[in-house]
This record gives sequence, structure tokens and C-alpha cells, in this order.
Amino acid sequence: MREPLLPGPAWLFCPADRPDRYPKALAAADVVILDLEDAVAPDKKGMARDALRGLVEDRAFDRDRTVVRINAADSAEHVADLQLIDALSLPRVMLAKSENADDIRALSCDVVALVETARGVEHAGALAEPDNTIAMMWGADDLLASMGGTGSRFPDGSYRDVARFARVRVLTAAKAAGLLALDAVHMDIPDTAGLQSECADAVASGFDGTVAIHPGQVAVIRSTYAPTDEQIDWATRLFAHVGDDRGVATFEGRMVDGPIYKQAERVLRLAELTRAPTKESRR
Repeated sequence: MREPLLPGPAWLFCPADRPDRYPKALAAADVVILDLEDAVAPDKKGMARDALRGLVEDRAFDRDRTVVRINAADSAEHVADLQLIDALSLPRVMLAKSENADDIRALSCDVVALVETARGVEHAGALAEPDNTIAMMWGADDLLASMGGTGSRFPDGSYRDVARFARVRVLTAAKAAGLLALDAVHMDIPDTAGLQSECADAVASGFDGTVAIHPGQVAVIRSTYAPTDEQIDWATRLFAHVGDDRGVATFEGRMVDGPIYKQAERVLRLAELTRAPTKESRR
């Protein structure tokens, strides 16, 4: 399946039971994750599904830039979520607590596999294999909870080793399969310096985006993923120098070859994706 999805790097969660927030989220983020899972209280799950149905029926739902996070396959809410997704013919979902590739194959749409349990991390490679897996994301706090832990970070805000292992495992599984890779949320909303540091590492490591939990985080994510003017100028001059010949060459005293060309291509792609959004570019 794998419908084309080449968004910018700033994704944003929005609770589905608060449809009033959805237009604002769309205006801010590159992709909105409309959440039927953790952002919705247990007694409001039905209300959240009704609100999602209302957005679609009112033609307010942006099919190109929205992913619906559904409850885990072993959740009591999963079947109701699936029935709604099928009824509305939605193009893509995020499967919470993904652990089994067959659960992904059973879905009738494209899937972002959210890996946030010990079993999910162990099966990360298999979760990337279904034809309808289009992206992978990892989550730290649910992971530690699934292991009986008490926290994913040290007091200074840095990740514990087990969380860092999961991050790398999901990134490599996604990239080995040619999928988008999304970095986990930064729960400390006022800590913009910490978010910026994590985004800088994410873009350098190969992540395609970082997911926000608050609209105020979106600008930090987008600006950090954006290449500097110097990087853009270097990539532009490099391709002007080598033209269509992408073999080994010397550019400004440095040997360049395939990996360097790929890095330059990523710089120019990120430059395009992180431009300030306009009404025209959102259509």
C-alpha cells in the first residue's frame, strides 16, 4: 500500500475529543496526529470517535496531513476504532503500542507503527515489513512502564540507556525498510533548549521528524530541522560543480562521492520542507 507521505518534520498530537483544537493544529504543524488513545480519557473514547466522524462529515478533516492514532490491538477500544476507520475510509493511522506485524497487516489503511513497549522494540524489524507500514515512531515512557521502570530520563533530562537503545533500534528498523522515522515527544514543554538539542541530534541521525505535544513546540522543531544558509549554499554549489556526474570528484579541496551527495540532497530537501508554511503550500 504505502501511499506517498513526504511531510515536513513538525508533527503534532491533538486529542480527538477536542475538535476545536484541530484547525489550530493543522495551521501550525506539518502533520496532525488526531489522537483516540492516551490523550483521551477512558470515559470519553466514544465522544472522541463521534468528534472524528463529525470532522470527516463536515469536510474539515485533512486527509493529506492527518494521521489518526488508534488504540492498541489488545485494547477494548480497538475494534470500535477499526470500525470507524473503515466506515470513514481514512487513509492512514498510527497504531499505538505496535507489537505484532500481523496487527498492522490486518488494517485496511497505511500505518505508522508506534513502538513503545519492550515487545515492540524486540519486533521492530518485523513491524517495518508489512506493505502498509509507512513510518515508525518510538515512545519512551510507555516503554519504561512496560518494563516495570519508573522513568525514561535522568534528572538532568537526558535519556537512560534503555530508552536510547529503543530510539536507535526503531530508527535503524525504519531506515532499513525505507520508511519515515519519527522521534519521540519531549514531555517537558517549557524546556525548549532540551527539545532543540534532541531535534538537532535527530536530524543529524536521520530522523524525518519529531512529534510535538504542544503547538509551542512546533516552531522549535521546524527551525532546528531547517538547514543553515551555509549548508544550503554548500549543497547548491556542490551540485552546480559536479552536474550530472555523481562519481568521485574533488570539491573545494575535499573528496566527494555517493554518501556526500546523499547528504547534500537531504539538506536541499529539508530546506524545501521547512520553509515557512503559507495557505498556498497547505493546499
